[in-house]
Amino acid sequence: MRRFGRSLAAAAVGLAATVAPGTAVAAAGAPLPPGPIARNCTHNADGTVLNCSFNVPPGAYQVSVVLGSRTAAANTGLEVEANRSVIAPVTTRSGHTVVRSATVDVRTPESMPDGQEGEGTPGLQLRFTGSAPALAGLRVTPRPHAPRLFVVSDSTAADWLNTVQRGWAQELPQYFGPGLDVANWAVSGSSTVSWLHSSTLFAALKPQVHSGDEVLIQLAHNDKTTPEDTYRANLLSLIDGVRSRGGRPVLVTPPVRHLFDANGRITPTGRIVNSLGVDLPAVMRDVAQLQDIPLLDLTADSETLLEQLGPDASWQMYADLPAGRSQTHFNASGATTVAGLVAREIDRAHLPAAGFVKASSEADEQ
Repeated sequence: MRRFGRSLAAAAVGLAATVAPGTAVAAAGAPLPPGPIARNCTHNADGTVLNCSFNVPPGAYQVSVVLGSRTAAANTGLEVEANRSVIAPVTTRSGHTVVRSATVDVRTPESMPDGQEGEGTPGLQLRFTGSAPALAGLRVTPRPHAPRLFVVSDSTAADWLNTVQRGWAQELPQYFGPGLDVANWAVSGSSTVSWLHSSTLFAALKPQVHSGDEVLIQLAHNDKTTPEDTYRANLLSLIDGVRSRGGRPVLVTPPVRHLFDANGRITPTGRIVNSLGVDLPAVMRDVAQLQDIPLLDLTADSETLLEQLGPDASWQMYADLPAGRSQTHFNASGATTVAGLVAREIDRAHLPAAGFVKASSEADEQ
């Protein structure tokens, strides 16, 4: 993948002041360094998790952190808001720290925008993850003019706050460097029909799209009984709506379901052919070609991946829910893998967002 344009060294400016020389960092059981960390962060009861909260209004913010410890080896990542992964865990040696930055989308409701999981916690929420998290510096800066990458989708991409399942767009921000605001509007249970008819979905998102913003549209899983002509017309309405705001529509075919035939191949239903026999990903490919807009073929990518893993090993990607292992919804590891496929497709398509995709060397480092 290509290296994002903004140097992380720039994010270090001003951070040193938040690290008190000679003091312990915010590792388990250690006192919190003075400044933003002490004012805004607390350990959990057993001292193993560090959570931070900032009373800020909705919008885009850059979170810059110094990760690591002066006294111990550490492994530290960052999740924000509704379990969104923005910095994958970074391993640091004792006495070493690294600077990382991410652009974060803050909104109310905190998770899905239709409020089906409640309002969540107001402001910006940070949770430091990893096997041995340690934080030495922290700064939050408004970024009101950051370019945005909207995601219009369903449960397979959604931000999940109160369950073990994760959406691929929930894990997508960790693949981008600072500067790009990933605004995930995916809503569980939604389809092209509901996105156009609900006042909380496209009607609410459309005024927020500004010139140059990219909008990824992945809707198919819940169009189970949508006729082809209606599905095609709905896609065109979404595309036209984005264009009318100066935005850049991008179609994303849906990830396959864990449905295999006796030969180890994904079934038509698994490839999101609906109950009327409409091959929804094929319609998306055709619409993208006719409209001359980019298409990210996540159906083909996920089908290849699952078939390579096989029916048994590929179960490791899916969420173990109270009703049993889901055939559609991912766990954190599976969503992270699928998000990586999307990031790779963004890079291959040379979308504007590709300029923020992290280089493979940095991804490996993390």
